[in-house]
Amino acid sequence: MSLQIQMLGTGSAFAKTFYNTSALIRSNGMNILIDCGLTTPKSLYDIHMKPDQIDGIVISHIHADHVGGLEEIAFRLLYESNQKKTKLFLTKAIADILWENTLRGGMYNPEEGYYSLEDYFDVNVMEEREPFEIGPGLSVEFIPTLHIPRKPNYSLFINDRIFYSADIRFNKDLLIHEVVDKRNCHTIFHDCQLSGQGFIHATLGELLTLPEHIQQRMYLMHYADNMGEFIGKTGSMKFVHQHQVIEFPE
Repeated sequence: MSLQIQMLGTGSAFAKTFYNTSALIRSNGMNILIDCGLTTPKSLYDIHMKPDQIDGIVISHIHADHVGGLEEIAFRLLYESNQKKTKLFLTKAIADILWENTLRGGMYNPEEGYYSLEDYFDVNVMEEREPFEIGPGLSVEFIPTLHIPRKPNYSLFINDRIFYSADIRFNKDLLIHEVVDKRNCHTIFHDCQLSGQGFIHATLGELLTLPEHIQQRMYLMHYADNMGEFIGKTGSMKFVHQHQVIEFPE
């Protein structure tokens, strides 16, 4: 079976129209989420997919628009699906803070025996810069990238040929020298701040400085609700749309 990526959301943290940016990978009968923001459970509902159909969730960093839906997924699996646990794929740096800094407040329940992340999820800790086979025909590699100073953040290589930025400041050297020159990625999913200065995200203006042969590989995501005003102004790059399916033949 070919690999498919369906965008569950394509909006920024503040977008109200396009949902928080997250994606669903379909590969060889597996359904793997990239991030699970506040609006991800609603988007899964929209495409008629239940939490117990999700085989794993990859976490890039702990901002709410990327992990805010984990509590709902965990509770629905616990109470609606006979205590099923889905797999959680993350690095040690993320695992160390996800529970204490984000989920513990709502999910800590010692009276019923729920003390930790492992009580809700099948936690799989992955090494940075080492491809990890999630299942047959699907590997993911976590690459440390800069989003917020001194906070762990990762972009992803999927099957070594697809780059998914999650949230990242503009890094021209990474895109040119590693993503394209070294790995020859045929597809790049990149966050895009449409206007203003790029304090924590790559801006459209910065991405437009990339060579055309790189722009041609790029789908823009994590954009604001006024995306429609920028159609035709993205060079050779194109916007990816909510619930759009991109298929990658074997």
